[in-house]
Amino acid sequence: MNTKYSDLIDQTYYFPQEEFSLEGTQLKFHDIDLMKLVEQYGAPLKFTYLPKISQNINRAKGWFQAALEKHDYKGSYNYCYCTKSSHFEHVLKEALRNDIHIETSSAFDINIVEKLKAAGKISNDHWVICNGFKRDQYVENISRLINSGHKKCIPVIDNYEELDLLSEKVDGKFQVGIRIASEEEPKFEFYTSRLGIGYQNIVPFFHKQLKDNDQVDLKMLHFFINTGIRDTAYYWNELNKCLKVYTNLKKLCPSLDSLNIGGGFPIKNSLAFDYDYAYMVDEIINQIKLTCEEAGVDVPNIFTEFGSFTVGESGGAIYEVLYQKQQNDREKWNMINSSFITTLPDTWAISKKFVMLAVNRWNDEYERVLLGGLTCDSDDYYNSEQHTNAIYLPKFKKEKPLYIGFFNTGAYQDTIGGFGGLQHCLIPQPKHILIDRDEDDTITTKLFSEQQNSEDMLSILGYDRNN
Repeated sequence: MNTKYSDLIDQTYYFPQEEFSLEGTQLKFHDIDLMKLVEQYGAPLKFTYLPKISQNINRAKGWFQAALEKHDYKGSYNYCYCTKSSHFEHVLKEALRNDIHIETSSAFDINIVEKLKAAGKISNDHWVICNGFKRDQYVENISRLINSGHKKCIPVIDNYEELDLLSEKVDGKFQVGIRIASEEEPKFEFYTSRLGIGYQNIVPFFHKQLKDNDQVDLKMLHFFINTGIRDTAYYWNELNKCLKVYTNLKKLCPSLDSLNIGGGFPIKNSLAFDYDYAYMVDEIINQIKLTCEEAGVDVPNIFTEFGSFTVGESGGAIYEVLYQKQQNDREKWNMINSSFITTLPDTWAISKKFVMLAVNRWNDEYERVLLGGLTCDSDDYYNSEQHTNAIYLPKFKKEKPLYIGFFNTGAYQDTIGGFGGLQHCLIPQPKHILIDRDEDDTITTKLFSEQQNSEDMLSILGYDRNN
């Protein structure tokens, strides 16, 4: 009878996979010895595997290049990184090695751009696409960047007042985009996105504020939907509506030459994950070209803003199972030595799924469990609602420590969790390790941040101040 954890994984999924393999009884991730990490740094710990960022950027660029060539598409493709997914310097440094551009969301993003320019990581040849609702500080920072000579900065107009605010601050001529307020999927609690300007209002907005404005050129139309780029009738219908707006606007505005289709590529959340990226890219390019040909206008240059896709699959977290609580005749709770709410907040907030696997003891018998965090909060758990199915792990044995890994956690979790700040129930932020490869393709590790201690927390709370 097949009762080992390795048997369960083998009969449930195709295994090993590109990033996961087994060495003896221990899991490896991109050939990284995870148990060696635990032995060196302890657990809980978080890590970022930097080469995965470059790998995903170049995968996407390859899919788009192939589609452009196949369809004899005359426009260019520009890969932008959505900084809100992870603002860390090591992430931006790795991403910018790959001839990409930047998309910003708020005022302090521009300060990051300026830091990167000063370090020589960004030049005036990089596009900086500025999304988000813009008020005083954001407008001030965008204007400063443009006035300093960064003419490839495109503020994307989100509401009717932004153009006037920017015009007052920017010296001379500048370029803008307009964000379309897409209609949300029927399951949403609201009909239209709060971001951008409604489909029916864009052409009137152009006539009123842009057509005769000698200071501003409209360069870009921006399109994005919350559910992301998926092969659904809803997505293709919204894309088609966007393209109709683009072709109508293009006939009125020769300077309009770019379409930003936003982000939304999904990332792997299960060993059973299946998504045909190349097909989706090919069909998007095909639809854009066909619509433009039918309308008799030139095809636009294509921009994307991939955030989670860029950085998500580079991240991981490793926890130790501290104890098992049998709360009734059916439910066994494996208690981890950290908190899901604080370290993987999306598991709590939106029931997000991540790849979860045992790190060691793959030859042991398995059992069905629930996973609980350390906070005294009933929502600090991870179960079949968040996971793709029931959770099975090697049987808990006090004398044989069990470590579990959550993978593809690199997007949003640190910033939403409040990296370096207060944590729920004062559970400390784990150590964070950066993993890279040197010129000889040898894996290297570096401690990015230590686990928080009581002094860190008390200082934030004001207990070390002299009142």
